[in-house]
Amino acid sequence: MLREPFGRARFGREACFGVAVALVAAGAWSIGLAQQGQVASAASKPKEVYLPIPGFDKTSLDTTVDPCNDFYKFACGKFAGNHPIPADQAGVDQFYALYNVNTQSLNGILEKAAAGGAGRSADEQKIGDYFKACMDLDAIETKGTTPVQPLLDEIDAVKTKEQLPAVIGKLQRMGVDVFFGYGEQQDFKDASKQIAFVDQAGLGMPERDYYLRTGAKDETLRQQYLAHVGKMLSLAGASPEKGQEQAKAIMSFETALAKASMPVTERRDPEKVYHLQPIATFEADIPGVAFGEFQEAMHSPKVTELNNTNPAFFPALMKEIKSTDLATLKAYMRYHVLTSSAGRLPKRFDAENFDFYGRKLYGQPEQAARWKRCSNSVNGALGEALGKVYVEQYFAGDSKAKMLEMVHDIEAAMGRDIDQLDWMSAETKVRAKEKLSAVANKIGYPEKWRDYSKLEIKPDDALGNTLRANGFENDRQLAKIGKPVDHNEWSMTPPTVNAYYDPSMNDINFPAGILQPSFYDSKQDDAVNYGHIGAVIGHELTHGFDDQGKKFDANGNLSDWWTAEDTKKFESKTDCLVKEYGGFTAVDDVKVNGKLTLGENTADNGGLVLAYMAYLERAKADKVDLSAKVDGYTSPQRFYIGYAQNWCENSRPESVRAQVLTDPHSPDHFRANGAIVNQPGFAAAFSCKKGSPMVPVDSCRVW
Repeated sequence: MLREPFGRARFGREACFGVAVALVAAGAWSIGLAQQGQVASAASKPKEVYLPIPGFDKTSLDTTVDPCNDFYKFACGKFAGNHPIPADQAGVDQFYALYNVNTQSLNGILEKAAAGGAGRSADEQKIGDYFKACMDLDAIETKGTTPVQPLLDEIDAVKTKEQLPAVIGKLQRMGVDVFFGYGEQQDFKDASKQIAFVDQAGLGMPERDYYLRTGAKDETLRQQYLAHVGKMLSLAGASPEKGQEQAKAIMSFETALAKASMPVTERRDPEKVYHLQPIATFEADIPGVAFGEFQEAMHSPKVTELNNTNPAFFPALMKEIKSTDLATLKAYMRYHVLTSSAGRLPKRFDAENFDFYGRKLYGQPEQAARWKRCSNSVNGALGEALGKVYVEQYFAGDSKAKMLEMVHDIEAAMGRDIDQLDWMSAETKVRAKEKLSAVANKIGYPEKWRDYSKLEIKPDDALGNTLRANGFENDRQLAKIGKPVDHNEWSMTPPTVNAYYDPSMNDINFPAGILQPSFYDSKQDDAVNYGHIGAVIGHELTHGFDDQGKKFDANGNLSDWWTAEDTKKFESKTDCLVKEYGGFTAVDDVKVNGKLTLGENTADNGGLVLAYMAYLERAKADKVDLSAKVDGYTSPQRFYIGYAQNWCENSRPESVRAQVLTDPHSPDHFRANGAIVNQPGFAAAFSCKKGSPMVPVDSCRVW
């Protein structure tokens, strides 16, 4: 993918094109950026006006920089100065800019829907009432903790550990991440089947190494998390002393779960997270646990088998549950209920939750405006109901047709590229082209819209709406177990500024939200658009053949269709990328993790090669004079500038650090230069000499 998607992703999804555009934390919901002005909202309060950035952004160019020395600084050198980071954002880049434009569009739809009227459709009633309840801060303050009390009472009523499975199931169904994860996925080795999975989970910090890394910064962050957990518990009624005591016990419990969790780099390997087991085998690892009661509370069908993604996790989990006193386990659940509900609780909870997850983790000084957070919360809860209206109002049909043309051009380029590879055998090439020809292309929005008729939404129940929406989506996902796969289903909402490849579906997906400036700009020539959205298409297509995607065949099954010698050559080439990106220092003393980011780096590099190949063919067919200049640049130059400007950014160091430690995508700067140095067409486009920084003597090339 380009970036991590909003909402709970189904296990097994390929990571998307960019970095987290949505959640910085439970209750924080969204962060954004863009060019700002002022306009009066329906409540007569000033509100920013967000404008799209053009596909070819002349204002970001720094022509004093030699493009052969540092192409990112040449293409994006003035971006940061032109786009200071607002206090309510962790950073500014092209994704956030368009994300805010889309949020603004969604807000207009939602304010109209929230105003009511007899003309509202059933879906408009739901999205309008959800938004209205979310925006009603006075009602939220007046209700206090009453809306969350039923969940807290469920926890308080637990008298023995034997009662935990049912309570855990109820909490997880409501979207509360406790102890472990449970959900639905396509069977990696039989993509026609939909099965259950269990997974490691239950941590309050972003991932396992936040609990285990040494160093002053990590120790400080752990102390801040400890204080935060204690404060949340005390806000809910515990004394400050008791809250801190419970926080220390919770930290000890979560640290044990972290130690039992698989590192993020290992989780990238689909073979390491696939262990299909009979349910009896799994239950033998959790002796004395009434797993059926958990499944019933989760509204899951009974299953005969499941994928135990990390078999080592559950024995360790059971050991910790057995050795931890019940009071601590209940405090642990209480905290996770509070943090997941904070955005719909009184301000004191919301502010404290943001202070840790937004300010301390990501360096964001202020929380995003409520209208932004609520608009995107509706998109997360009722994405296709809101998306249907969004598509009707904002998605131009001609962009879908042009997008499909570009997709076909780039798929054809990959076919030619496979034919030309000197390191792949004829046998593997046949299988690679079989997989390529089987890739399905989904553009804009689903063919059939989701039915939300059974989801109850009230105009005066903010938290209740969220919990019911979580339960509705949980039930929808789990109901798929044992049923035929719906190949028309989307995992992103239409307004999402993102794209993704799904290895089990073997499809590439481009929501309507990303098909507008700067990524697709109908006012720009093909050179710019193939550099922008063309590289996105190539990126997602290449994911089907990166170190993860290569393990899935044309039917979406985890299957080794490579010869042993070809795999050896492939790994030698990807090792080059691991070393290249692993040498980049992202912030302070933190380097990019070349192994964690390998899939995304492979997709960036290969996708850009394919997009350029496709553009040259398109230009040839259209009789474009490649040497003719527009805005002072030839078509090949505009292509590469367009690509680099996908990654213009201005980010807080805390945000970059968190990204490098947890995210499979490299920081934006390195996504530009890291791919450019490996492009065979770049040197000629800018007349760069071999051995210059952007045209090294030795470069990496996989696809």
